Amino acid sequence: MSLPTIIEASACCVPRITSSLTAEDAERVSRVFKALGDPTRVRLLSLIAAGEGGEACICDLTEPVGLSQGTVSHHMKLLTDAGLVTREQRGKWAYFAVNNGALDAAADAIRSV
Repeated sequence: MSLPTIIEASACCVPRITSSLTAEDAERVSRVFKALGDPTRVRLLSLIAAGEGGEACICDLTEPVGLSQGTVSHHMKLLTDAGLVTREQRGKWAYFAVNNGALDAAADAIRSV
């Protein structure tokens, strides 16, 4: 039986980390992932993306998810704040559209680390 070879510390485990997200970027990206951490918000995004023209009125989102307009509005505010959707007021109704680049940007931020 032979003893294991001793490897000098300077030759082993060279750090591969060359950069990381800034605290501000990490906060921004985490808002996106936090918003996607709720199944209702994921369903809302899916409904909006499947809507005519890639948009949906808040009035069309309450029934499919089985929640009140106020609760859906709360979820939509979080999605808007995370940059996942855009909001446009048309009369008394708010219309939402998916921000197609938001998910890609969040994934790219992590990949570039």
